[in-house]
Amino acid sequence: MAKERDGFQKGKMLIMGGAHFVHDVYTSFLAPALPLIIEKLGISYGMTGLLAVIQRIPSLFNPLIGIIAERPVMRHMVIFSPALTALFMSLIGLAPGYIFLSVLLFFSGISSTFWHIPTPVMVRTFAGTRVGKGMSYYMVGGELARTAGPMVILGVISWWGLEGTWKMMPFGFVASLILYLNFRNANFEHISSPRRHLEGSYWKIFLRFSAAFMLTGGFTFFQAGMKSALTYYLPTFLTSSGSSLHVAELALTVIQLSGAAGALFAGTISDHLGRNRTLLVISLVTPLLTLLFLSVKGLWIFPVLLPLGFFLFAPTSVLLATVQELRTEKKAFVNSIYMTLNFFISVMVYPVVGTIIDHAGFIPTFRAITLVGFGAIAVVLLTWGKVDRLTGK
Repeated sequence: MAKERDGFQKGKMLIMGGAHFVHDVYTSFLAPALPLIIEKLGISYGMTGLLAVIQRIPSLFNPLIGIIAERPVMRHMVIFSPALTALFMSLIGLAPGYIFLSVLLFFSGISSTFWHIPTPVMVRTFAGTRVGKGMSYYMVGGELARTAGPMVILGVISWWGLEGTWKMMPFGFVASLILYLNFRNANFEHISSPRRHLEGSYWKIFLRFSAAFMLTGGFTFFQAGMKSALTYYLPTFLTSSGSSLHVAELALTVIQLSGAAGALFAGTISDHLGRNRTLLVISLVTPLLTLLFLSVKGLWIFPVLLPLGFFLFAPTSVLLATVQELRTEKKAFVNSIYMTLNFFISVMVYPVVGTIIDHAGFIPTFRAITLVGFGAIAVVLLTWGKVDRLTGK
């Protein structure tokens, strides 16, 4: 496939973005189906939040997977992940109880980890000098999936009922087949260089880039509450406030669709504006828009959800670009650290938010976590310049 002058391989980027879309359509099934799952299984919001923890437990092994992904096995991890995720997530509607559902989500978390650790490294190699643009192509697939996912699962449930979700399984197998045909003989090992062997242990690499991990982890920490409230709990929040399931799913679709635009443009914008400046704008605007969302009612939520989704999902491509620009040959390992921090930080938020909702209600909980979100501003300012030295910018 032809390269642009800056080394950007558009054809391969489109394949990766498309496969990311298919993979994440399946992982987005849970949140829209939660109101029906809660009704079917009779579980509390706290137990509902614990499902997100169970699905992400495999992320505990991200550093190990990151080390493994430095080897040729990377292509096999990537190729088979969409099929495995499709298998497990398509069966959630058939789950007869909480334990069975938890097992399905746990194994889907394993296959999702096998996908998300190696793929940004591949994208980095296909992006040439336009790393932010490359991450935007990659992330827009994921964000569009979370836009399409609610519509897909709602359509499936409308036609075949909650137990009919298994009929969506074949699409993941097709995605894996396409990846196999394009990348079965590819070698995604990093190009060997003397520096690769002089970097020292993985622990030394972790310490060297601690400022970058402080930025990515800290930013994720302060924004995690808002993201969980406006995605995972949004349909349940709106239906509990009197909205219909269709309105709730439409709201989730709107915020995910605008989030896809944020993921698409934020990386490219940060190529020109700078990673730090882009993150600073996002850290200020996102909580302000969230507070505005909590103050409006009825159909007025939709004009607010459009810009809110854009800024809520914009940081991911910027943070991924920052991680992939760190001056190290062991890209998969540093990406695994970023993903591990995401796990520890964001996964704890779901049951905490759910438990607080059980006791305090939706509105007080959402307002509190929005105020916490302003802390991301301090994280960006404290790490300003330090990360630039680590990326050579």
